[in-house]
Amino acid sequence: MNFALSVLRLMCLAWLWPVTLLKGSNTQNQRRHKDVYLGENTRHKHGGRIDFKTKKSDSTKSLLIKSEQLLRIEDHDFAMRPGFGGSAIPVGIDVQVESIDSISEVNMDFTMTLYLRHYWQDDRLAFPSSNNKSRTFDARLVKKIWVPDVFFVHSKRSFIHDTTMENIMLRVYPDGNILYSVRITVTALCSMDFSRFPLDTQNCSLELESCWYNRLYINFILRRHIFFFMLQTYFPTMLMVMLSWVSFWIDRRAVPARVSLGITTVLTMSTIITGVSASMPQVSYVKAVDIYLWASFLFVFLSVIEYAAVNYFTTVEEMKKLQKGKLPVSYDATQAMAYDGCFHDDIDVSPFPELPTTPSTTQTIPPRASSTEPPPTEGTRLWRKRSVGKNIRFIMSNSYMIDSYSRIIFPVAYLLFNIIYWCIYS
Repeated sequence: MNFALSVLRLMCLAWLWPVTLLKGSNTQNQRRHKDVYLGENTRHKHGGRIDFKTKKSDSTKSLLIKSEQLLRIEDHDFAMRPGFGGSAIPVGIDVQVESIDSISEVNMDFTMTLYLRHYWQDDRLAFPSSNNKSRTFDARLVKKIWVPDVFFVHSKRSFIHDTTMENIMLRVYPDGNILYSVRITVTALCSMDFSRFPLDTQNCSLELESCWYNRLYINFILRRHIFFFMLQTYFPTMLMVMLSWVSFWIDRRAVPARVSLGITTVLTMSTIITGVSASMPQVSYVKAVDIYLWASFLFVFLSVIEYAAVNYFTTVEEMKKLQKGKLPVSYDATQAMAYDGCFHDDIDVSPFPELPTTPSTTQTIPPRASSTEPPPTEGTRLWRKRSVGKNIRFIMSNSYMIDSYSRIIFPVAYLLFNIIYWCIYS
C-alpha cells in the first residue's frame, strides 16, 4: 500500500515538472524582452551606448542628509555664536574687488562688485576625516548654521548674485575652520570734495561693521583722468575765447559783424556752463572748473563791452567833428558806421569856403603871460606830462586805438590767467 502511494506521488511530480519549467521559461523570456526594451531606450538616450550605471541608485540624493549627520547640525543650536558666553570669536575678512562699475558725482556714490570672504572657527562643525580634506557646500547649508552678521555701512543698495544659482560658497575643514565666500554688488556713499574738480583726487571708503561694534575701512584712492574734460570743456572754452578776439580785427564800423560775433560767443559760453553744471551736484562752494568757465566767460563778455565802448566813442568823435565843421552837413555818421566796411582814419572832404570876417566873429586872443621859468639849456630833454584823465580823453578821441590795445591786452591777460590756473590746480 505504501509502495503504491509512493509511485502515485512520483507520477504527479513528473506531470507537474514540465509545467513549472514552462512558466519559468516564460518569465525569463518576458524579463529578457523587458531588458531588451530598456536597453533600446537607453541606447537612444545615450547615443547608442548602454550605460548600466543608470540602473543603480544615485548616491548623491542623500548627500545633504549625510552631511548634516556628519556635521551634527541637529545636535547644536546654531542661532548662538560659537563659544557663547566666552570671549569674542575672531573673524577674518578678505575682500577681492572684481570691478568698479560706476562712480556718480551727482549722487556722490560708487558701485563695485566684490568677493567677500569670512574666516572663523566653529568647533561644533568639526568632523572626523581620514584624509583631512575639507567639504564644500552651497547656500542651503549656510541657512542652517551660524555666520557672522557683517553689513556694509552707508550702503544704498546691495545684492548677492544669483545667476545661475546663489553665488555663495561654504567650505568646512575637519578641525572646524570655516571659509564663507559671497559675491556681492554694493553701492556705497562717498563724500566727495569737488573744490578741485576735474583735477581732483577722491578718497572713497567701503566700511564693514558687525554687532561686535568693530568697523573695517577699505579705502579707495580715485584719481580722475583729465583728458575727457579737456575735450569736452576746456578746449571748446579756449576756442570760444579766442574766437571773440577776432572782432578786434574787424572794422569798427561793421556793426552787424561784430555784434553777431560777440553774441554768438556769449551764448556758446552760456551753453557750456549750463551743460557742466547739469552734470554736477549742487554744492555750496566754487569748483575749479567753475573758476575757469566764468573767467573765460568774463573775457568773452568784455570783448562785447569793448566793442560797445569803441562804437560809442566813435560816434561821439564823429559828432564832435560834425559840430566843429570838419565834416559836411550832409554826412550821416550812423549810416556810415552801419554800411561802410572800410576804416578811414582821415576823411578827405573838400575844403569849405572861408567865412567873411565880421566884428562879431572876430575874437581877440589875450597875450600869453611871460613864463618866469628860464629857457632850457642845450642838452636838456623836454618831457610833456599827461595826467590820467588826459590820456583817457586822448584815447576817447581816437577810439580806433582801443582795438589796437585790445589785440595785445586780451591774449596776454588770458595767457597769464591760464598759467596761474594750471599751476595752482594741476
